[in-house]
Amino acid sequence: MKLAMIPVEEASETIPLLMRKDLVNRNAKISKGDGCRLVPIQDGKEDIVSSMGYSITEGEAYSRDRIPPQERIKASLSDLPEDVIRELPMRWEYVGRIAIIVLKESAEPYKERIGDVYAEELGMESICVDRQGVTGEFRRPTTEIIHGDRTEDVRLENGVLYDMDVTKVMFASGNVDERERMKDLDCSGETIVDMFAGIGYFTLPLAKFAHPSKIYACEKNPDSYEFLVKNVELNDVKDIVEPILSDNRDLDLGTHFADRILMGYVQITSEFLPKALEMIKPGGMIHYHDTFYVHEYEDRIKEIFDRECPGGYEIESIHEVKSFAPSVSHYVADIRIL
Repeated sequence: MKLAMIPVEEASETIPLLMRKDLVNRNAKISKGDGCRLVPIQDGKEDIVSSMGYSITEGEAYSRDRIPPQERIKASLSDLPEDVIRELPMRWEYVGRIAIIVLKESAEPYKERIGDVYAEELGMESICVDRQGVTGEFRRPTTEIIHGDRTEDVRLENGVLYDMDVTKVMFASGNVDERERMKDLDCSGETIVDMFAGIGYFTLPLAKFAHPSKIYACEKNPDSYEFLVKNVELNDVKDIVEPILSDNRDLDLGTHFADRILMGYVQITSEFLPKALEMIKPGGMIHYHDTFYVHEYEDRIKEIFDRECPGGYEIESIHEVKSFAPSVSHYVADIRIL
């Protein structure tokens, strides 16, 4: 294969130029040479590259479809400083034709170029950067677009469709195992309340696969509620799920009627437990989420329920959902109310 020998000091400007001119064989890998980058050239385009003052040599170039995208990304950005290349994200989240990455500060001067390369190598329309996770009461994401303009698409996960705008609502990828667990529950004939429904993270797998009779899905964030309504329609569970735009503490659905309650929130979940206990029926199940230090989570859960549930309860299981911070994890406790 014909390879253009691009001096290292010129690579950051020349390689993108060659790509824009459609001179680069994008199905082959850019590699390192002695003081240069070896860029595979389209058949018949060698004379054009030579006329630009660059030497052409013969060499091997691996087919890009046999190379992992992580390696292709690094090769395409091989002209960037070594410290930037070392810290390039090698994992990402997909929402349809959108990929979400996390960038280190060292990459900031090159973010548009990085966005272009990730879009090309991953076949995405848009690349977004997750800046600070989610913030505030409404758990809004801090997302910046560095390539493209699409921010809304549909993610397919475990047979469930989630329509979302990645600049408006969060998607907790670390909770995937818990969403799968909800899907596998047997909730036949149950009445369920999801107190923090979001866009339907837990509501949708329950409604589609766990056979409940009714789910009241409560969400306070208007943006999340908008997508919750869309997703109920998209997954064809309108006959099961009733979306409610409200603070869950203002719910007026009755007392002691729910067979199961989801409390998929963290850090201040205990503030909402009195409302859950008002709605749950004797023998009902509460899936209580919260964050605790890893050495005290069981004691803290018992302390909270001893205080709020004097009528009695039984902890059936506690699962770690994901790491939250150093020495702190997100847990979910399955608690049977007596």
